[in-house]
Amino acid sequence: IKEKENKLGFDLYCVDINGLLDREKVYGYDDDTERFMAFQISVLEWMNKWEHLPDVIHVHDHHAALIPFMVQECFAYGKLKQIPTVLTIHNAQYQGWMAWEKAAYLPAWNTWKWGMLDWSNIVNPLACGIKCADAVNTVSPGYMLELMKDANGLESLFQTENFKCSGIINGIDYKVWNPLLDTFILDNYSLKDYTEGKALNKKKLCNDFELDITLPLFIFIGRLVQEKAADLLPEAINNALKLYEGKLNFLILGSGEPQIENALLALQNKYVGYYNSQITYNEKLSHLMYAGADFLLMPSRVEPCGLNQLYAMRYGTVPVVRRTGGLKDTVLDIDEENGFGLCFDYASLIDIDISIQRALELFNDKKKMKEIRKTMMEIDNSWTASAQQYLTLYNSVQQK
Repeated sequence: IKEKENKLGFDLYCVDINGLLDREKVYGYDDDTERFMAFQISVLEWMNKWEHLPDVIHVHDHHAALIPFMVQECFAYGKLKQIPTVLTIHNAQYQGWMAWEKAAYLPAWNTWKWGMLDWSNIVNPLACGIKCADAVNTVSPGYMLELMKDANGLESLFQTENFKCSGIINGIDYKVWNPLLDTFILDNYSLKDYTEGKALNKKKLCNDFELDITLPLFIFIGRLVQEKAADLLPEAINNALKLYEGKLNFLILGSGEPQIENALLALQNKYVGYYNSQITYNEKLSHLMYAGADFLLMPSRVEPCGLNQLYAMRYGTVPVVRRTGGLKDTVLDIDEENGFGLCFDYASLIDIDISIQRALELFNDKKKMKEIRKTMMEIDNSWTASAQQYLTLYNSVQQK
């Protein structure tokens, strides 16, 4: 199916397979193996009919990671064999494991190359993609380095294939995430008037959720899951509101694991006027929170790239992050040259507590806070630089 309006500026095609790819969710079904296999075969069957072949085939995660193998080893796709392939990994925890009998879904292939499919006696699509692709990248250099040490069983493979591995930071859409044009916030602002703009949005936010506008506002936006260290939030927030009574506010937006949701909701009546949690997904509210908050908490255990810290920086909200994955690559601590964030090393209560204390000290230094906001908002986190790195990557695989 081809998109008619060409809104993205290029042709967009979608695969439509009734009963397989027309469901409410993208993944999470018992027959995901069959669904993703059908998707990959459909793409290659369609591409096989092209008169002019593409310069590069770029696939993402285990859901499409068998394509580099299929273009090389499935007899039906010999026409595509010379096209270089790139695999981008967004989260290496999910690898698409399947039993060997399901390899029968593949179009006829060179069985001498069964080792490309195998990892620990099962078919591992992500491992296969890493072996077969001409280039492999993750969505940050820091995450790629972490995968060399811990990749849910694939660390030795990443080490072996290190010569073709790299990390490229994601960008953000500067049209959608733009405080000057954002229709979801109360008052638009730019580098010229960010102090006034953030103050008005903070007033709106605090009035809506009955928080004290004079106090520093800490927010968390995202999935309430252990991967994001959201399980630490209830106790960390409780500790901070006890220790710094009447000196700070917290606002939470997200949903996820029920026990974390319930623990956060339980704080609601305990700290009226200083805490509020919205257990939901709300795109409009998230924009207002970035615009009105002072600090964004991201204590993630795993963060391949992270976009929330980039949104926060765009809106002049100081990121408070754990040094992991893309957070380590994109946020410099205020104690470093040209630093603008608050960074810590471990997903632990004590590290979060210390970072909140540092944030309170920074908030009370109005001059430094203003300088840091300006520094953040001047950083270019658009797709411009990242896109150029992908073009360089495409050129490199074409020259092999």
